[in-house]
Amino acid sequence: MIGRRTFIPTHQGRVTVVLFVLEMEWVLSTGQDKNFTWHCSESGTQLGLYRTTAWVSGLQFDVETRHAFVGDYSGQVTILKLELDSCSLVTTFKGHTGNVTALCWDPVQRVLFSGSSDHSIIMWDIGGRKGTAIELQGHNEKVQGLCYAPHSRQLISCSSDGGIVIWNMDVTRQETPEWLDSDSCQKCEQPFFWNFKQMWDSKKIGLRQHHCRKCGQAVCGKCSAKRSTIPLMGFEFEVRVCDSCHESITDEDRAPTATFHDSKHSIVYMHYEPTTGWLLTSGADKVVKLWDMTPVVS
Repeated sequence: MIGRRTFIPTHQGRVTVVLFVLEMEWVLSTGQDKNFTWHCSESGTQLGLYRTTAWVSGLQFDVETRHAFVGDYSGQVTILKLELDSCSLVTTFKGHTGNVTALCWDPVQRVLFSGSSDHSIIMWDIGGRKGTAIELQGHNEKVQGLCYAPHSRQLISCSSDGGIVIWNMDVTRQETPEWLDSDSCQKCEQPFFWNFKQMWDSKKIGLRQHHCRKCGQAVCGKCSAKRSTIPLMGFEFEVRVCDSCHESITDEDRAPTATFHDSKHSIVYMHYEPTTGWLLTSGADKVVKLWDMTPVVS
């Protein structure tokens, strides 16, 4: 017979994420009321409550540091330090243009992965290089789930279009540069269309601004007509690069660092069990699939 425990009602809206921390005997939960709470799983006593700025859509916890990683619909990730009866804000960071849809924490490398509705994944190096953010671009739709295989240092991600990507994280990756601001092309110096003074002085029509994904410079379409993959920067698909950067990218630089697979259903949830190498996915088609990942995660 299954025993039942009753918890004090905490959320005024739908519960969005629940996490059980076995080592602490805590239950962490978040809701559409923007409340983040944690209870004692034995007594049901509420230990604390924190008010978030937006609905929480991702939640991870590190037992050693008692840090809770909270991802929300604004695209922000918040780190909280939990105590028995209180919590304190450690920091917040934002790199996604869409809402955070999934989080995955690697306690060994002290790296947090966040997936988003903007199709991207960001690797936040919290414990190593203090804030380094690496982008991973390999999905065409919203990222729905993230799992990490610590024994092989591979990240598994899935998206709503059924795509499953296996990322090799045992490589030295590079940060993507910040996009630079300029009133004219930083290659040919032609004015952009809002630079009225230079357009008038040179009697030339302004051009549309683009950015090279490798160097971050503001360039016109003519100076960035070429495309290339840059896997070590996370770009597994071809992206816009300026002419000089295109010449500097070698065939070795274009070697892929991820493999792509089609699950043939719209994934809404995934779970990876590293001891067996099995991946469980459930889809919007009401189908549950069990995958043997040992051929690709090893």
